[in-house]
Amino acid sequence: MKSLNLSPLKKLEIITEGGHKEFVTDLLDRAGVTGYTIVGNLSGKGSHGVYSGHVMFNEDDVLIMVIVAVPEELVAPILAGFAPFFEKHTGVVFVSDIQVSRLVKFKD
Repeated sequence: MKSLNLSPLKKLEIITEGGHKEFVTDLLDRAGVTGYTIVGNLSGKGSHGVYSGHVMFNEDDVLIMVIVAVPEELVAPILAGFAPFFEKHTGVVFVSDIQVSRLVKFKD
């Protein structure tokens, strides 16, 4: 039986308001990220209280999470790009160590 070969990467989970989706994806594209997953209509509780995940008026009024797996050397430049953004806007970035199969899917 064959086993999957796993390779280490970093996972970034970026949570912000839906109206900032284009900023987030543009920053990731400029950093050289080859792909990401966007999850919309998030619900949860944070420092500003409970946040409901249903669409009130449009998709800009909900929280989204952009998930990306990147090599470690891309983490610092991506976080540097978000630093001024998060001084003015709501959101957070979680960074964790992961292992992925099919590393070719995460490289140019």
